[in-house]
Amino acid sequence: SEKRRILRDISSDILPRQPKMCNIIEKGEYKFVYRRYASLYFIVGVPIHSNELLVLEEIHLFVEALDGYFNSVCELDLVFSLHKSLSILFEMFVGGMLTETNKREVLKNIIDAEGLVEEMSKAGEDVGAQLDDGLSYQEQFQLGRKPGRRGDRNNAR
Repeated sequence: SEKRRILRDISSDILPRQPKMCNIIEKGEYKFVYRRYASLYFIVGVPIHSNELLVLEEIHLFVEALDGYFNSVCELDLVFSLHKSLSILFEMFVGGMLTETNKREVLKNIIDAEGLVEEMSKAGEDVGAQLDDGLSYQEQFQLGRKPGRRGDRNNAR
């Protein structure tokens, strides 16, 4: 569909680019700002009037937070701990706007949330499964979880 076409077009435009080339690609009414870290590409689509230098800084801030959590983030961290990566993203950004710039505060909030999940879990229960409610079956499978319906744990009547 349209989303897949855009992803394919942007990927084919960005991947062959040389490291010294500009990190901004304009397509129609959008700009795609990207930054490469080793073999990882972080790409953000923004309206044409957005400040691309600010977007580059936001990408860098997000990657620093990922590095702080994963101790040097790599592809495997993002693939196998997608829910943790998304937690960091959602802690920093709300509605596409940066709301927290202090990475120490972001990481503290993530660790506090994980602690609350562990406290609330029952002995022997898979704590990670409580964080999977927002993930698709495929994402849960990739994380090594047994996908289940939402609310099955609490809806025993």
